[in-house]
Amino acid sequence: MAHVFVTGAAGFIGSHTVDRLLAAGHAVIGLDNFRTGRRANLAAALASPHFSFHEGDVSAPGTLAEVVSATKPDAIIHLAALVSVQESMTNPDLNYALNIHATHLVAEAARLHAVHRIVFASSAAIYGDASDFPIRESTDKKPISPYGSAKLASEALLLGHGAAFGLTVRCQRYFNVFGPRQDPASPYSGVISIFDRRYRDGKGVTIYGDGQQTRDFISVHDVARANVLAATAPTVSSGVANICTGRATSLLEVIGVFARHYPQAPAFLHGAPRTGDILHSLGAPEHAAAALGFRAEVSVEEGLSELIRSG
Repeated sequence: MAHVFVTGAAGFIGSHTVDRLLAAGHAVIGLDNFRTGRRANLAAALASPHFSFHEGDVSAPGTLAEVVSATKPDAIIHLAALVSVQESMTNPDLNYALNIHATHLVAEAARLHAVHRIVFASSAAIYGDASDFPIRESTDKKPISPYGSAKLASEALLLGHGAAFGLTVRCQRYFNVFGPRQDPASPYSGVISIFDRRYRDGKGVTIYGDGQQTRDFISVHDVARANVLAATAPTVSSGVANICTGRATSLLEVIGVFARHYPQAPAFLHGAPRTGDILHSLGAPEHAAAALGFRAEVSVEEGLSELIRSG
């Protein structure tokens, strides 16, 4: 049994990661300030004797160090963050505090309290508007938002700490994550969670452009499994990996699945393409397979069907 500390434990990815860790027999310590996370997401975890929860802000002075000092985890999975690209642009200072300074606090807490492994929630946003596919870990990093820049800076910070102080650091570059508990009202919600809410409400959806835009959609269940492997597998070494499926899915394909489940829903509408939207995104999954033994298992159709049923 490993003891794993999860920041952002009540969030979309965080709560699924907590559940997966507990199901695998590990003890979990969670931290969240409920800025975007929800206590309801932890309903199952809070009933477990192997889960302890601390309400607090990871970026507040002393909070993180106090919990890490008291609990002595084997690994930290750092998921707490400012998760809105738009908010990172309107409030760069907050982006720095929650996405860079907080990561520094995680690195220092691990160094000072002998935590041997850190797993970091990075993002495909570090690649920016890539033009060569599939996107590999070696692809040029050209972030186009403070959010993406903060994720890239945090990777460098953590990997530097790892090299200097003997920590194992895994940076997980998530692609388009979807699944239950993703808040459709959030400014960082994926298109799938927005579509899901619209269809549930009996409303039509609008596709901006021709619908041929593609994304590498990955189920939150697969992402949680990748996090557990990175935190607990015995032979993992430091590095970065795309957490993706390696399969491109168009928005029209996504709409097709929803339409089969909601045959009475209004037909979707086309809107003018939006300036700045990325047309295509597709990750290369081979490195995660080699480094973590991870490959995505949940198809987009399976994941969408579960999401639709969960409502």
